[in-house]
Amino acid sequence: MSRLQVVSGKGGTGKTTVAAAFALALAREGGRTLLVEVEGRQGIAQLFGAEALPYEERKIAVAPGGGEVFGLAIDAERALLDYLQMFYKLGSAGRALKKLGAIDFATTIAPGLRDVLLTGKACEAVRRKDKAGRFVYDHVVMDAPPTGRITRFLNVNDEVAGLARFGPIHNQAQAVMKVLKSPETAVHLVTLLEEMPVQETADGIAELRAVGLPVGRVIVNMMRPHHLDEGTLRAAAGNHRAELARSLSRAGLGGARRGGLAERLLDPLLEQAAEHAGRVELEREQRAVLDGLDVAAYELPLLGAGMDLAGLYELATELRKQVGQVGTE
Repeated sequence: MSRLQVVSGKGGTGKTTVAAAFALALAREGGRTLLVEVEGRQGIAQLFGAEALPYEERKIAVAPGGGEVFGLAIDAERALLDYLQMFYKLGSAGRALKKLGAIDFATTIAPGLRDVLLTGKACEAVRRKDKAGRFVYDHVVMDAPPTGRITRFLNVNDEVAGLARFGPIHNQAQAVMKVLKSPETAVHLVTLLEEMPVQETADGIAELRAVGLPVGRVIVNMMRPHHLDEGTLRAAAGNHRAELARSLSRAGLGGARRGGLAERLLDPLLEQAAEHAGRVELEREQRAVLDGLDVAAYELPLLGAGMDLAGLYELATELRKQVGQVGTE
């Protein structure tokens, strides 16, 4: 399995939750996963019930089987200071630039520079090795920007490498793209079975493929169970008031006399049945669109009790089941 797992998705689809569950699923049996966020929202800390993440790698969870998940909130300014020290040995001079506001100015007027720094830091973590020559992290999972901006975000180093024809900036950009456009990386898109998220997913996949970025999986999140069989669904889609009234009567609810309990239940039950049937049909239509994208999918259930730490571990377990032998796929 790719060592850099990038997770994107339309806002509201739960991409941060899925990224966190992915990190837990990958950090199994003693493995180490780094979960990074790049949008400054501290969503990872909130999910794990931790304090706001500083610009340092910090253990935030232990996965089933004893693996460890580390979290990192990448800060563009601090990443630029690292970059200046790494390539230009500025040291205290770089810190002086920060005090003068030059770092903030540079990352504000050049949004592309900010994305270069964020992706570069994540790729550095992917390549990093310890003194024994082993990778420090088995996997790096990135909670990336939304689908509408993911291709530009990941491909910005290609643009920078073309603008800077030589020197450390060119070399750094090329090194980053070597990771991002290789089998080491997989870009997953999170969606719901709703028209707008599915359309954004289809557009995102087309954009990623157009620039040669590796598409991973579509992750269908918040799947709701279907409680009705086909025959019942067809019946629910129609108006079967008389039949339902007789059923309620047989159930001992007092028949369908005016003002009785059965009478009061008829309209709400018919409305709920029709709504459920309509939702199932809509989900089938969107599933057909996803099937036409020729991308394998994972499915994660809607958790009725809402999302908490226990729910996050539940999603991680579900992901591991679907992936099979995570790490050998």
